[in-house]
Amino acid sequence: MKVFISADMEGASGITSTKQCSPKETTEYERGRKFLTGDVNAAVRGALAAGANEVLVNDSHGPMTNILIEELQEGARLISGSNKPLLQMQGVDGGFDAAFFVAYHAREGSGVGLLNHTIMGSVVQEIRCNGEAVGETAINAGIAGALDVPVVLLTGDAEVAREARGRIPGIETVTVKDSFDRHASNCIPPAETKGMIEEAAKKALTGSPRVEPLKVDLPVVFEVTFRSTASAGMACLFPSVKPAGDKTVEIIDGDYLAAFKKLWGALVLGRTAMGGALES
Repeated sequence: MKVFISADMEGASGITSTKQCSPKETTEYERGRKFLTGDVNAAVRGALAAGANEVLVNDSHGPMTNILIEELQEGARLISGSNKPLLQMQGVDGGFDAAFFVAYHAREGSGVGLLNHTIMGSVVQEIRCNGEAVGETAINAGIAGALDVPVVLLTGDAEVAREARGRIPGIETVTVKDSFDRHASNCIPPAETKGMIEEAAKKALTGSPRVEPLKVDLPVVFEVTFRSTASAGMACLFPSVKPAGDKTVEIIDGDYLAAFKKLWGALVLGRTAMGGALES
């Protein structure tokens, strides 16, 4: 059995601050890296206990060099680095039996989700898929679903857990903290959540009924509302990206993976344009 793990960071046990997620903040960031690596290791142990013989972890936050490979659970492999065509889902393919989303966060604008945002918080105001606002959980589950891989486990705060259950019937979720503000949560200590995550990972792979892959209706329509008109304007340099408002662009494709890659490209270009594309 092959298991793919996409590991973000904001939803890790004990993390409540941007300082714990940014390499610019050395002391707190190093603590955050340990929290994240601990959650990932618990998920890996659960997968191995359930019979997995291959576990691939994709570091999926910021520069994507957060997980401490020297402390990674034996039996797992790690994808590290940021230039990835499938971003947080790099490495997944149709040969995987299941996917886990570890340390995930809620989408931009979702209630009181801790550090909520969607892919690029400084650039993106909202992303909609077929008319409905979506976050990284739904977008990435669509990638897995396009490859017939079910997402069977998610860990994070209570808000993203609700988000996941609303999208993926039967998914196992582990709530490691309950947020009451974008910058504050009631946290369960990592010493306790490690056991919770490990047990949920085992249950997700051995329980019933089986979780089905998330299939997005095609053709898929992504709409991105940027925070700046500059981002929207420059994103439309791609012929497949069409304007749909002063700050909004539209991407339509009959293939979900192709649509996602166009979306990702539009976001990269949109971020470049925020301060002037040719500014030094």
